[in-house]
Amino acid sequence: MSEENASQTTAEDGWGAAMAEQEQTEAEAAAMAPKAASATVFKDFSGGDLKTGTHNDIDFILDIPVQLTVELGRTKIAIKNLLQLAQGSVVELDGLAGEPMDVLVNGCLIAQGEVVVVNDKFGIRLTDIITPSERIRKLNR
Repeated sequence: MSEENASQTTAEDGWGAAMAEQEQTEAEAAAMAPKAASATVFKDFSGGDLKTGTHNDIDFILDIPVQLTVELGRTKIAIKNLLQLAQGSVVELDGLAGEPMDVLVNGCLIAQGEVVVVNDKFGIRLTDIITPSERIRKLNR
């Protein structure tokens, strides 16, 4: 048998073995499915089970990135005026000087604050954090 035919036969044997293993796994899963469906029990996740040591733990979502935005104000401008903007142009916003700025996470208002400068960098000092109940009330409007 030539080297090319030997590698082709080995590849076919590998695929054949993989396909057979997949069919066996699917057959086993199909045989177990009716038993698993009848034995499904839903647990109440509201309070957790402190007796067994399990609890509602949010550690697994702490590394999910979100977009944090601080909004100074907004304005509407015609495209004609937008195209005339150049370096040094001033755009008037609807926010007043000294008024708290909105802090949004993924577009949802979570706090308000004031601008601070620390080591020549801008930051925001949170002055008011929106409670979850207030956020839900604003969503319902």
